[in-house]
Order: sequence, then structure tokens, then C-alpha cells
Amino acid sequence: MKITAQDRGKYLRGMLLLMDKDKQILDHEKSWFFKLSKILGYDIEFCRTALHELPENVYLENSPPKFSNSEIAKAFIVDGIHLAYADRQMTPNELLWINSVAETNGVDILWGIQEFEKFRHQKYAETDVYKFEIEKLFEKDF
Repeated sequence: MKITAQDRGKYLRGMLLLMDKDKQILDHEKSWFFKLSKILGYDIEFCRTALHELPENVYLENSPPKFSNSEIAKAFIVDGIHLAYADRQMTPNELLWINSVAETNGVDILWGIQEFEKFRHQKYAETDVYKFEIEKLFEKDF
């Protein structure tokens, strides 16, 4: 599937904003983010800088990303659940953010909750073996 540079940027920005929702960024969340940024085609140094400057970046647009199609939005929701639950809990702010992305993209919030429940009941996937949903879309032929 062709994913535009604009959608890739929105995906990365949305994940950055999600990481900031619980006001703590753990090392394994950083590793996860850097792996995702590589998949999306971003330079690691650019992403390190963006992560470092995240708390004080007043220029980062704070609205939920609106993707060009619902498949990308669903991938974002699943990957976002994985990221938000990396510390084995999901804060209300993280849940509200993921729900706002679903709502902005016309994805049923109940679908997102079902995805969260599926994820919560699985064994926790390590960053090294987790296959991102967005990565699966790159492989799809539409």
C-alpha cells in the first residue's frame, strides 16, 4: 500500500503526542519509537531531537491526525495501543487521545476498545519482535 509522506508525518507526530500524554517516556518506549520512525523513513537523529524537545515544543500541532484512509487510522490505533500499554497500563489521557484519533478518522471507538482488550489479554510483545501495523500496510497490495 502506498502511504504518503503526509500520512507518515502525521503518524509520527501522533505517536510523539501519545508518548507525551502520561508525562513520562521510558527507555523501551523510546526504542519502540525509534524503530517505528525507521520504518516510516525518518532519520534517527531527527527523531531523537523531536523526542528530546517534545515537552517544550510549542509548535507541534496538538490535534489528532486525520489520515487519508481508515486503514492507516486503524493501524495507528493498534500501534498506539501497543505504545501506550508499553508500561503495562494505559492512562486516561492516552485512552482519550487514541479515542480522539478514532473519532477524527471515522473509526468506531468500540472497535478500538476491542483491539485494546485483545492486546491486553495477549502476552506482551517485546519491541524487538513486534511487527507494527503500519509496517504490515506497507506490505499490502491495494
